[in-house]
Amino acid sequence: MSHNQRIGKFGETLAKNYLISRGYKIIDLNVKLSYQEIDIVASKHDLTIFVEVKTRISQIYGLAEDAFAFTKSERFRRGIEMFIKNYKISADNIRADLITVDIDRLKKTARIKHFQDII
Repeated sequence: MSHNQRIGKFGETLAKNYLISRGYKIIDLNVKLSYQEIDIVASKHDLTIFVEVKTRISQIYGLAEDAFAFTKSERFRRGIEMFIKNYKISADNIRADLITVDIDRLKKTARIKHFQDII
């Protein structure tokens, strides 16, 4: 596993724990659908929530939310559509979220932001 993959997995673990601490139930992690991947599928109340996680350890290239460009959002949307079709769930009760994790290695802290209903 590359350095970037380890950082990404660490960010996904922090995001998963963040969601659990806020009452979300984790349904699945790293769901692969053809060329698409959904980092976290969760539920809360009657919603199925699809979560993209972006992690950064440096702001040289911008904040983590800056990495969620239009092309990535389109792939995320297509992944959600494939999940809905493959698992035969209603598109009426879904939400697409973005969780960003900005890690400060010197302070040994992470700042998590949760953006809801991004698509």
